[in-house]
Amino acid sequence: MEAMAENRTMPIDIRGILDLLPHRYPFIMVDRILEVEEGKTITGLKNVTMGEPYFQGHFPGEPVMPGVLILEGMAQVGSILAYLSAPENIGDRLVYFAGLDKVRFRRVVRPGDQLIFKLEMIRLKTKIAKMTGKAYVDDQLATEAELMATFG
Repeated sequence: MEAMAENRTMPIDIRGILDLLPHRYPFIMVDRILEVEEGKTITGLKNVTMGEPYFQGHFPGEPVMPGVLILEGMAQVGSILAYLSAPENIGDRLVYFAGLDKVRFRRVVRPGDQLIFKLEMIRLKTKIAKMTGKAYVDDQLATEAELMATFG
């Protein structure tokens, strides 16, 4: 990946994401990283399609993306920020959820929507990262949360 001035990383496509994260289909919840400022912020996107396997049962006739999967997408984008901010952990240690606080669901997410995840690092220590995250659809806030993660 090519670094830009001020520790900004160029967009990362799905191949680069799969190089960083252990997740695979059907559990990869991020399609592209749009921008990263290592140790500070990250923006990622997920194209929500009717082909997602969970829409078969959530809910028939009224497909809605499960909130927990929106949070998983947020966590995966946050994991990429954690890895790029502490690259010595890439390929050596997994990033695990350690906690969620102040979770709020503000808008339903449906097939055809594009989720934009924006996360900001609050604190990064040797083993623990804390971030705030927001997910948007069409510039409308869909979900927000504080996330804690640990390198395992």
